[in-house]
Amino acid sequence: MQPAQRRAYGRRATPAVAVLITVLAAAGLGGCTGSDSSSGPDDGTSGDSGANVSAEPGRYRTLPEACGAVSRKTLQTLLPGAEQDDKVYDGQAAVTYDIDRRDGCRWKVETTSGTRYLTIDFQRVVSYDPSVSDDDRARETYEKKAVAADIPDAPTAPSTPSSSSQSEGGASGDSSSSASPGTSSDGPGKSGKGGTSDEGDKSDEPGKGTDTPSAGGDASGGSDQSDTASEDTAPRRLDDLGDDAFLNDELITKDSGIHRDITLVFRSSNVIATIEYDQWTTDKKHIPNSQGLQENAQDLADELTGRLNE
Repeated sequence: MQPAQRRAYGRRATPAVAVLITVLAAAGLGGCTGSDSSSGPDDGTSGDSGANVSAEPGRYRTLPEACGAVSRKTLQTLLPGAEQDDKVYDGQAAVTYDIDRRDGCRWKVETTSGTRYLTIDFQRVVSYDPSVSDDDRARETYEKKAVAADIPDAPTAPSTPSSSSQSEGGASGDSSSSASPGTSSDGPGKSGKGGTSDEGDKSDEPGKGTDTPSAGGDASGGSDQSDTASEDTAPRRLDDLGDDAFLNDELITKDSGIHRDITLVFRSSNVIATIEYDQWTTDKKHIPNSQGLQENAQDLADELTGRLNE
């Protein structure tokens, strides 16, 4: 009888236990499902956001050969007198271990009137941070160069006064100018005040001044004081070259002579190009002309921009 009872008990108990197990399993499964449903969207969102944070690569993957990036015609303009030694146009390549990341070249020509140096440098910037694009990293590098050269920020356009303020201010301005010519002359004086202060503060940094030699030529006479830098030739940012650009102009006088150093840096996407164009002379009465050297450097920059886009 006992074995039979055990068997009967077992048959009666099995359905109840099965039901209980099913209920518990369903409850547990529901809890897991609820947990998964609540955490699933969060995990998916965080996963998607991580996948979407992938900055675009820069436009350029390679660099042009620096020594071959400047045309013969341009070199003849920038390096007058080099035709006496044709090898000068070949340039001297910079030492580099990856020409797709960095490349440069240097030219030098010596004549009886002085020495000229030309150096170009290409740097392709690559960001290894997936959240920062190559362009943004290159922009940061460029800005550091501009700050190191003490290049002022680009001037902002003056705000236009309202019509009411114009009428009121204009009436006041007209009456004062007609009543007092001296006040009228102060207006232009203020607008040109930068040039006046430049003459006092930058007496050793000439620009166009009274000398008007051909582009890139030596100044014909003059002195540090008479060849004062103007607003057009002062260190500044350029708004018509690449994505960003600045130009620096320094005049350095030593016992051995005088030299003007032109540095032009521009950024095109993730490439930063640097041009250094220097003219040395032992004759302090013939100051290297700022305007001519700057124009030559800017013409070269335009040419290099085209080479990058080939």
